[in-house]
Amino acid sequence: MVPGRILGLVMPSSRTVPRKRSRLPAERRLGTRKIIAFVATTDPRRAKAFYRDTLRLHLVSADSFALVFDVAGTMLRVTTVQEVATAPYTVLGWQVPNIAVIVKSLQSAGVTLERYRGIPQDSLGIWTSPSGAKVAWFKDPDGNTLSVTQF
Repeated sequence: MVPGRILGLVMPSSRTVPRKRSRLPAERRLGTRKIIAFVATTDPRRAKAFYRDTLRLHLVSADSFALVFDVAGTMLRVTTVQEVATAPYTVLGWQVPNIAVIVKSLQSAGVTLERYRGIPQDSLGIWTSPSGAKVAWFKDPDGNTLSVTQF
């Protein structure tokens, strides 16, 4: 098995797939619309402290349904649920220009990097994939696996 697939990592392909021309008007095509990311929490107060204070994301709004963050123009909804069904793979990740700097910053903020058996990671917890991408994983307070990747 390829380690990246086990953890849900998607690598950019050097092959481009030609796009089909759509006959639908732009307003009816999802490919022309911004995506919204979702992650679940059972404890919005704890999630707010983690995403806003630890990860330094910009909190836009909060209500009984979700915390809403603006992450570089993408909406992240941290949705309040009764029970989080944690996935055994990455559910949310960031592309970063210098992973070592980000990992050290996360560690200094108290974030523990995940280590995975069978995946060689350096002293900071960074794995270098066969394509050369560098990836590090960590969990939010609800056990959701998050990542940072340098391509």
